[in-house]
Amino acid sequence: MKRLIIVLVIALVANFAFAGGSNEKQAADEPAQVKEAVEISMSYYKQEITETLPKLLAAFSAAYPHITIVTEIHPNDGGATNAAAAAAGTLPDIMQQPGWTAIIENAKNGYILNLSDQPIMDSVIDAALPAVTYEGKKYAVPMDFAGIGIIYNEKIFAKYNLEAPATYLELQQVAATLTENGVTPFAGLLKENWSIGHFLSMLHGSMLGAEVGGAGVAEFAAKMNVGEADWGAVVDTRKMFRIIDWYVANMDASAFEMNWDEQQAAFAQEEAAMMVQGLWSYGAAIGTNPSLECGFIPFPWSNNADDNKFFADVDSTFTVSAQSSPAEQEASLLFINWLNSPEAVKIWTEDIKLTSTFKGADLSAMAKPFQDLMESSATGAYPWEFQLSPTPTWEQATKNGAHSYVLGTSTPEAVIKGINESWVANYTK
Repeated sequence: MKRLIIVLVIALVANFAFAGGSNEKQAADEPAQVKEAVEISMSYYKQEITETLPKLLAAFSAAYPHITIVTEIHPNDGGATNAAAAAAGTLPDIMQQPGWTAIIENAKNGYILNLSDQPIMDSVIDAALPAVTYEGKKYAVPMDFAGIGIIYNEKIFAKYNLEAPATYLELQQVAATLTENGVTPFAGLLKENWSIGHFLSMLHGSMLGAEVGGAGVAEFAAKMNVGEADWGAVVDTRKMFRIIDWYVANMDASAFEMNWDEQQAAFAQEEAAMMVQGLWSYGAAIGTNPSLECGFIPFPWSNNADDNKFFADVDSTFTVSAQSSPAEQEASLLFINWLNSPEAVKIWTEDIKLTSTFKGADLSAMAKPFQDLMESSATGAYPWEFQLSPTPTWEQATKNGAHSYVLGTSTPEAVIKGINESWVANYTK
């Protein structure tokens, strides 16, 4: 897929001390002030923050005028792009990366800095730390929890007297009622591979998690790493692929021609009542239709309601390149330590509209779908299995395998075989 590059040059200007905290201890622990003008680069992959990220950087510019940040976005191939840059010794100074495997792989290869001693890490909630930890050291700043599930239009549901489904049977009944009334159940996104890849991983990880618990999913991944597990043997894959078939059948007929923008438009324009997405999509939809009233629920794949928990985890982190110069690293550390300041957290939650992983962060102003996620996840969630797999397995075998299946060019057996082989071949020992 073509890589979209959006460059935002933010001239950051300041000569006063680090604004990330207000107490004396934090001020004493801050990294040294950047003395000279320096330009640093930042890569990110969350395309839904393209319009709002500049506000965060503009706030930072009020504190550090001698730093220029140049940003570029790689929305769907960030892992592959960073791998190529790492091999060439040209990694961006600051990188937005997913948790777990991406962090572990980069830490093992010596591509990112150990951030354990940075003041910001004392502010991170304990539950977010496993996703950024390798051999007891913390290599990234977790930024947000996110869940993948069903974002649904509450007004459409109310119009047809529908309740948010808690089981798969109830979801099927909801979809049937919507179809009977000329409403498309799910906004589609099948032109690209990543969304259906998320769906496949969500089903497999949730079905496995219901059997073994969240910790068991991580244990399964560890066995996959050394070839001691079979991805297709731990869940009912026949059921899993039947659910995929049903999901695709309840999209608009043009779903195979729809990309992310078109999916968001279909949902925002109320042409479809639901979309299976992460909450990163909610901001995009509400941005074009502020009158939307939405809720957020786990995708109910099981007829046992207790099995249906959110597929949720640390969604994004910031890392600092070990390939950068000392001056670039110093400037980058100033930025990441500033991220838990009240101003930064407020912009992150209210403008960028992502949850925060920092202790004491006020989420009360966030919209109902975010409240739904946090309330539901308080009773448990399933970790993102795709972040536990090797990056090439996720980027190629899982995404491409799921996409090939729905396009009719692959079989369940071939998808399972591809994931098994890719996982062992690409695990970085």
